Amino acid sequence: MFLNNLSNLSLNQLIDAWPASPWVFAEVSSAESGPFVLIGVLLSLITVYLTSKLGGELSKRLDLPPVLGELVGGVVVGVSALHLIMFPENSAAVTDSVIAQVIQWMGNLDAEAAMHVFESQSEVISVLAELGVIVLLFEIGLESDLRELSKVGAQAAVVAVVGVVAPFTLGTVGLISIFHVPVIPAIFAGAALTATSIGITSKVLAELGHLKSKEGQIIVGAAVIDDVLGIIVLAVVASLAKTGEVDLLNVVYLIISASAFLLGAILLGKFFNTGFVAIADKLQTRGALLIPAFTFALVMSCLASAIHLEAILGAFAAGLVLDETDKRNELDQQVMPIADILVPIFFVTVGAKADLGVLNPMVAENRAGLIIAAFLMAVAVIGKVITGWAVFGQPGINRMAIGVGMIPRGEVGLVFAGIGSASGVLDRPLEAAIIMMVILTTFLAPPLLQMTLKETDVELPTEAALSATE
Repeated sequence: MFLNNLSNLSLNQLIDAWPASPWVFAEVSSAESGPFVLIGVLLSLITVYLTSKLGGELSKRLDLPPVLGELVGGVVVGVSALHLIMFPENSAAVTDSVIAQVIQWMGNLDAEAAMHVFESQSEVISVLAELGVIVLLFEIGLESDLRELSKVGAQAAVVAVVGVVAPFTLGTVGLISIFHVPVIPAIFAGAALTATSIGITSKVLAELGHLKSKEGQIIVGAAVIDDVLGIIVLAVVASLAKTGEVDLLNVVYLIISASAFLLGAILLGKFFNTGFVAIADKLQTRGALLIPAFTFALVMSCLASAIHLEAILGAFAAGLVLDETDKRNELDQQVMPIADILVPIFFVTVGAKADLGVLNPMVAENRAGLIIAAFLMAVAVIGKVITGWAVFGQPGINRMAIGVGMIPRGEVGLVFAGIGSASGVLDRPLEAAIIMMVILTTFLAPPLLQMTLKETDVELPTEAALSATE
């Protein structure tokens, strides 16, 4: 009779109806819930890795970039579908998370303990995801040739500036004049349009073998500069949201600190490399090269965070510096396994946090957001695609690929949406529209980038050829 009734129960009812866990005899409080945090983290990681591998393999077989499969897989296991990977910042509770409910049943946890476990495990996964994007940008920095980046530095700067000014102006003016959105929310939405996700674009470029192409170098360089400009824009609009006025001193500080940090990191490479190689050669234990290099990346990330920049910029700068050493190829190979472990956590969690429920036109409050989202999506694509035509002195370059490479907003756009939501400056339709724009640009860019790059034949040197030339 018990088993016959199970088929008619929901998940919550099923867990309530199932007999108590046989190895737990009393309710566990939050003070005793430590071991279950580890279980939650392990179950979450199992889900992430299975999702990442299945999504990546399926995407590869469909001739699409594997990172797209990881993102879509994250959507499937996240808030939009299976509710396996959930986060409290998405207003999720224990009853919303399948993994949290399973742990609550396993440990016979009371409500307070279950919520403590859920919050703790989510925080650990979020930290691992942040480490993942730090490792990703460090790896991308190692694979980017500083000499080649310097050759496209002027073009990258122009692309970045156009990629910030064009979508911000079009978005802000359009929202005010067409949709009659108040000035401050319109400025905030326009600022969200300026973001570029260097993590997603650079990963796709690396997978397609175009990271060291002229187009790839311009995209990466522009995305780095765009990230710095985006941080400054974010500081301005956050100040607007809180006080209704811009803190000019804070803006000047951010501009100076960002410029000094990046220029200082590049200059550091000229003096740092010889000493780094000498230290690595003297170390005799395992990790003699990897540990000092990774420590340097973390130090640079800490310095970037300390001066209110993004940690990923510090990691990228560290990779650029170490790319100039004689041990670059060896270090590249040693970093790959770490990236294989941590980077998928980042991409799956980005997808898991994307709530596609805001795309449902059957919900009345979503309809206004859908109209605004269509406008923001058009501006988001046009405002970045035109950046390809801002490149000068590069005959025969694939301008469309450069523009498309700047499209994805990814985690950067989600940060803008999150801060706007927390400040209360965005109403529900505008907030939904920004989230939808971020989701669609993130998922649209990888296949479009692959499609446009097929027009560019890039014959990259093999690892053996690189070693021979060195």
